[in-house]
Amino acid sequence: MTFEKGPGYIQAAQLLKSWDDILVICHANPDGDALGSMAGLVWGLRALGKRASWYCGDPVPPRFSYLFEGMEKQEFSPAHIVTVDVADPSLLGDAWDKFGHGIELAIDHHSTHKSFSPTSWVCPSFAATAEMVWLLLQKLRAAPSKELANSIYTGIATDTGCFRHRNTSPHALRTAAEMLELGAEAGDINQKIFGTKSRAQIQAEGLVAESMEFACQGKAALVQIPLSIYKATGATEDELGSLADMPRQVEGVLVGVTLKEKPDGKIKVGVRVNPPANAAEICGKFGGGGHAGAAGCTLAEMTMEEARQTMLAACRAYLANLA
Repeated sequence: MTFEKGPGYIQAAQLLKSWDDILVICHANPDGDALGSMAGLVWGLRALGKRASWYCGDPVPPRFSYLFEGMEKQEFSPAHIVTVDVADPSLLGDAWDKFGHGIELAIDHHSTHKSFSPTSWVCPSFAATAEMVWLLLQKLRAAPSKELANSIYTGIATDTGCFRHRNTSPHALRTAAEMLELGAEAGDINQKIFGTKSRAQIQAEGLVAESMEFACQGKAALVQIPLSIYKATGATEDELGSLADMPRQVEGVLVGVTLKEKPDGKIKVGVRVNPPANAAEICGKFGGGGHAGAAGCTLAEMTMEEARQTMLAACRAYLANLA
């Protein structure tokens, strides 16, 4: 399949070629694809001689800090603003208030993308937005570097679960291999992202595992991450990000739900599923979205217990219709 053809791709390439003084933004609470896509695009634009910088509504998690080593922030008033890996403007955090009025181009791979910019290139066929960024940079003939290769590899490895998830495609594997040929430090990156845990993280994971409960004859599983766990263990929110996968890893589970209490009182819901379930359909009922295998939503004005009851009821209704 030739992914790159289409009006969105052509327009995105034409705009980036003609622009300078570009600010690249990713979503708040960033993951590896958001940060890898953002860093990769900035590295590529700078390789083209353009002035480019980046912004994220939340701090870069320490395990991804290598993406920005040597990338000094360039201070300028952006003439053009691009978002990467942003499916909904509500995910931008304070970046929406600061820069939302000036966003001109959105590059994203989420099937639930909600249009918020005059021009967008959205292609759910890609496992990661980082693949799309690389295609654009190739089109623009940006000179590759180890830093750029590390960024693109990070995005692909993260969103495919180190090539374990069902969204892993031949194109994703070929692009990852190309990044290794360009100098990507895959072994070091995999170790940082997937192979290293702090003592606090191990302790917190044990407490979360104790909260796991099952419903729908074992086809649904749910865990809770209250704020008290962070206080008790010292673990950070980023360190517990991978726990969204824990419930669906149990044999027989089709729908896994993670409830994460936020400091503002809202409950962030992560849904991970096994076929034939569709996580985006479940989260869509609550104004969220994502991919078929992984999606999320936010429940406001609910206690953790109310959110638990709400999601268990949603699982029962969904699985009853699925049968």
